[in-house]
Amino acid sequence: QVQLVESGGGLVHPGGSQRLSCAASGFTFSSFAMSWYRQAPGKERELVAAITAGSITNYADSVKGRFTISRDNAKNTVYLQMNSLKPEDTAMYYCKARDRWSAYWGQGTQVTVSS
Repeated sequence: QVQLVESGGGLVHPGGSQRLSCAASGFTFSSFAMSWYRQAPGKERELVAAITAGSITNYADSVKGRFTISRDNAKNTVYLQMNSLKPEDTAMYYCKARDRWSAYWGQGTQVTVSS
C-alpha cells in the first residue's frame, strides 16, 4: 500500500523557520521524483519545489532563496526546509511522488504564518 505521511506543520511567526517531512512507503522511492505543492483557500494549487530521482531541484520564484528541498533515499523521506517565512506562505502543503506511470499524494499538513 502506497503511503505518503507528512509532518512538521503548525503555527510559526513571520521570519521564522519550519521543516516539513514526508515519509514514503509502498513503492521504490529512489526511482520517483518528489515535490511539494501548496494550496491556500480560494487559490489554485501551486508547485513549490521539486527534486528529481537524480537530485536536480527547482523552485517557484516566490520561495527561491528561502526554501530548500532535499531527499534521503536511505530513509525514504523528502524534506522542505522553510526559512524567512511570510504570511503569504500560509497554506496546506502536500507531498507528491511521481514516475512515468503513476502519481501519489499525501494528506497534507497545514502551515500557518501569523503574529
